[in-house]
Amino acid sequence: MYYELRTYTIKPTKLADWLALYRSHCLELQTEHLGKLVGFFTTEFGEANQVVHIWAYESLDERIERRAKMAADPRWAEFGRLNKELDAVVHLESRLMRPTGFSPLQ
Repeated sequence: MYYELRTYTIKPTKLADWLALYRSHCLELQTEHLGKLVGFFTTEFGEANQVVHIWAYESLDERIERRAKMAADPRWAEFGRLNKELDAVVHLESRLMRPTGFSPLQ
């Protein structure tokens, strides 16, 4: 199992707008294409204005295939256009991780 941890840093005062856009135009789309959403979070302490979400994949090939199908979906292009117009994302960091043998997430 692989877990993708994606962290978005959002401009101050735009967090609520970005979350609303994501919920209305992207959550269903990504859930349909990417599969297993493990969690979706905003930071409470530490670096402010961050959104973190985690997706689970059986393999790296599955991730590549799922993301390619999503990229071909016109709804993804529409979300990209709206996201660009909102101009809220400052930085994106994506990490692929594998659980240790003693992790509760396998």
